[in-house]
Amino acid sequence: MSPNRKLHILNGQEMYRHFTKTPFLQDELKIPFNEAMCYGNTSEDIFSNEFAEIRSNVHHVTLDEYTEVTLEPLQPLLNHEFESIELWFDADMFCQINYLTLLAWLDQTNHQSTITLHIVDNQFEPIENYSLEAKGYYELYKQVLIHKTSPETIDPPPLKKGVQLYINYLKDDSDILQFIQQNLHLTDNELTAELLENFKEYGLGDLQYLDMVKKSRLSLY
Repeated sequence: MSPNRKLHILNGQEMYRHFTKTPFLQDELKIPFNEAMCYGNTSEDIFSNEFAEIRSNVHHVTLDEYTEVTLEPLQPLLNHEFESIELWFDADMFCQINYLTLLAWLDQTNHQSTITLHIVDNQFEPIENYSLEAKGYYELYKQVLIHKTSPETIDPPPLKKGVQLYINYLKDDSDILQFIQQNLHLTDNELTAELLENFKEYGLGDLQYLDMVKKSRLSLY
C-alpha cells in the first residue's frame, strides 16, 4: 500500500469516544492506544508477541484480551504506511510515556514521514503542538522503560517532564509511595481516591493506584 493517508492516534478509549462523538476529526482515520506504558515491565521488541505477553501480565488479563483491547485497534498503524501521523496526548506522565512508546516503534520501523504531536488539556482541547521525526526515540525508550535511566537531553519539553516524573515515581522514596505508606489506615478505595486527587500530573488510573496500594500493604508483612 502506498503511503497516502493521515492517521490520528489518540491516547486511550475515552479520548477516542470523545472525538468520535464530536465533529472534530469526524472524517479522519483515528485509532486509540489503550495502554498504560508507565506501569509495569515491557519489551525491547515493541508490539511483538513477547511484548504482548509481558503487558498482558502487567494488566492481569489474558493474551487474547490484551490483543483485543490494545493490539487490534492498532492494526492500521502496524500494517500500513501513512503520509502523516498525528498523535493526540495529554501532558501528564501517563500519556507522555504512551506516546514515547509509539515514537519508539515508529523509529524502530524506520518511519520517514511527518509526525505531529498535539498536547491536549483535560477537556481534550489542543494547547500546543510539535513537529517530530522518528529518530532517537527507540534508544530513548530503551533507556527509560527498560533500563529506568533518564537521558540528559529529551525533546519535546512535555516528554522531558514526563520522563522525569516516571523515573521519580519508580523510586522507593517517591512522593506517591510515601503518600501511600502514610495513609494505609484508609481503605483501598479511599486511598485510591486520594491518590487520584493529589497526583494528577502523573495521570495514573485507579487500577494502577489500587495495585500500588495492595503491594504496599503486602510489603508490611
